[in-house]
Amino acid sequence: MVEASRLTPPRNAQLNSLMKKSHIFLVMLGLVAMFLGGIWLGVVVPRFISGGPGPRALPSATVLRQVQTLSQLVTVKYVMEKVVIMEDAKWFGDNRVLLVANGIVKAGVNFDQLKPEDLQILEKKVVIRLPNPQITDAYLDDRQTRVVERTTGLLRTFDKDLEQNARQIAVDDIRRAARTAGILKDAEERAQSQLKNLFSQSGLEVEFLPK
Repeated sequence: MVEASRLTPPRNAQLNSLMKKSHIFLVMLGLVAMFLGGIWLGVVVPRFISGGPGPRALPSATVLRQVQTLSQLVTVKYVMEKVVIMEDAKWFGDNRVLLVANGIVKAGVNFDQLKPEDLQILEKKVVIRLPNPQITDAYLDDRQTRVVERTTGLLRTFDKDLEQNARQIAVDDIRRAARTAGILKDAEERAQSQLKNLFSQSGLEVEFLPK
């Protein structure tokens, strides 16, 4: 009897150890089953609901509306300075205005002008032909524009239109200077960059067709 009582505790310890190992195995098996089940729910079920495997199609009309609502105009702004001298010379005196003009020119691409034939979807690539960029606005910043010199001839009267004419010439010159400096190219590049950022979030590449 003494020998039997000495053998009982080791057998109980072995039995408890075996039960713990079985419990751990069952828990791990359950976790693996849950993991595989999650994969099945995330991959198989969406394919079944969508009608089968394959890439997700994005209708062109939907993408076109998405582009058009992105922004009506992608704007680039140039700030430029121009010195304009206006003179009205008469034999009895000269009227003169020297204007330092600070001008702002904006340009952009109007996405509302996109047509359905300007946009195609090829697998994971979006092919777009953008409308031509255009200058949308040109004006003077009145806070920075100033008349440096104003002269009225001795026998002349004050010419209120002289400054206005100088301002209009400044706006026209600044608009031409911005075009020469490449504002339209910058506007198109900004539009392309914004569209690339938009479609990259959906895993799509963008290709721009030439005009």
